[in-house]
Amino acid sequence: MARGPVRTVRHLQRYREIVRVLVHYGFGELVETLELLPYLSLPRRLLRRGRPVAPPLGMPQRVRLALEELGPTFVKLGQVLSTRPDLLPPDYITELAKLQDAVPPVPWEPVRAQIEAELRAPLAELFATFDPTPIAAASLAQVYAATLPDGSVVVVKVQRPDILTTIESDLAILSDLARLLQARTPLGEIYDLPGIAEDFGATLRAELDFYREGHNADRFRTNLADESCLHIPQVYWDYTTHRVLTLERIYGIKIDDIQALDEAGQDRHGVALNAARMIVKEVLEDGLFHADPHPGNFVVMPHEVIGAMDFGLVGHLSHRTRSDLVRLYIVAVRLDEEGIVDQLIHMGVTTGAVDRAGLQHDVAGLLRKYYGMPLGAIRAQEVIDEIMPIAYRHHLHLPSDLWLLGKTLAMMEGIGLKLDPDLDLFAFSEPYVRRFAWQMASPRSWGAPLLKGIGDWATLAGLIPRVGAQLLNRAERGELEIAVSYRELDRTLTRLDRLANRLSISVLLAALIIGLALFIPAFNMAQQLGGATLWVVAGFVGASILGLWLVFSILRSGRK
Repeated sequence: MARGPVRTVRHLQRYREIVRVLVHYGFGELVETLELLPYLSLPRRLLRRGRPVAPPLGMPQRVRLALEELGPTFVKLGQVLSTRPDLLPPDYITELAKLQDAVPPVPWEPVRAQIEAELRAPLAELFATFDPTPIAAASLAQVYAATLPDGSVVVVKVQRPDILTTIESDLAILSDLARLLQARTPLGEIYDLPGIAEDFGATLRAELDFYREGHNADRFRTNLADESCLHIPQVYWDYTTHRVLTLERIYGIKIDDIQALDEAGQDRHGVALNAARMIVKEVLEDGLFHADPHPGNFVVMPHEVIGAMDFGLVGHLSHRTRSDLVRLYIVAVRLDEEGIVDQLIHMGVTTGAVDRAGLQHDVAGLLRKYYGMPLGAIRAQEVIDEIMPIAYRHHLHLPSDLWLLGKTLAMMEGIGLKLDPDLDLFAFSEPYVRRFAWQMASPRSWGAPLLKGIGDWATLAGLIPRVGAQLLNRAERGELEIAVSYRELDRTLTRLDRLANRLSISVLLAALIIGLALFIPAFNMAQQLGGATLWVVAGFVGASILGLWLVFSILRSGRK
């Protein structure tokens, strides 16, 4: 049985606040199921205080409002869940996607103290200028404009003071609630809720580490160094820590501000192609993609160059995952529903109890909708919206990075279509997919797995003498025991014994019938009917009857 909530002074007040918010939005039954009130010394009459929010709202809307009221950790949880249609029905996904991360800014003095503590120097010595009014404020950090002593124009991203303490407290509570939900609700039979909570905690802690975000920016700049149409800001490492990030400030027009782009004379079709080139290269070539591509994170600089910002949330795709995606893309283009199901099973996204026939039926229904339609008329967002209920219905456990990829592709497609309504993302990506498919088939790609296999066999060969000597020593001392377990072994052996007996009898009867049949012509039954003749005929008839009985017995057992 799952243990109760963490009963510390540090967490107790926060637990009570969470319970009150849940009850207020009509989740008193959940609170009662988890038996939270006794642990928190809260009266049971609190459950009767839950009043419907006016005007009456559906369950998804109440979930979103409760998460917003509970603060940054729960807002981030909702945003992560909005990318996981394998966990929630589509109407919840749609509602949670509306969660906003904008909050009022923190006063300047605590932020100033945080910067000076992190960079270990007075602000006046660190920067030539520093504007105390933030240019952006979110639940985890605030962004300021500044100038370095050498004249470089930068932006400084500062973690909100004390936010880490709040986050860690909330993550501890979420971990406890996940264990309670696992033990006391049917969800625990389908999902690994503590594992999901642990993954979310790791994702959120990574987003809070600005040192890691700076390295993400460096990796993107290295990967995209040959793409002159893309610009990644420089990281100033002397002014960067785990809680403060200083980047080159880039100027441009917000990528979805169509009027401003037209007034500036920017080629919107060229901008759309550059955006498509960026995401396709990130996914198929680099395996590292920007996973938060909302319009506020991209600006259009002169000559249709796209400048990217905010590298806190990124997705990672291994070479194997990219290979699986290309294979899935190929069978999908061929409208091969059986091939799609086979590939999903190969990728390990289905559970052992998957209804293969039902899944194939749903996939076939989805493919029929797009049969005969040119790729240019297919929209990634529509396909994802169609896939979400299928994923939820069949509990397809795709890795979180793949759901992030789906959301990223849909957002980038939306930006691209706003820039150029005729953009065909599938046609643009086709050469990249074809090139990757050729790389998969190339003997050069077999080298690394082959070398790894040889290395594994070499390691095993090196272990054989030592392990073999140990086994022989144990055998000599009489300590080696070998246990073989086979379910229903006796029944199986009995069936094999019967089968062998039946086969032996069949062979003997066949030999007897044939032998007696060969003897009969040797006797002239019209002239003499002696005892030997009668015995031969009787034996032949008897053997034939036994043969017919054996055939009947075999047929009857087959029907059973």
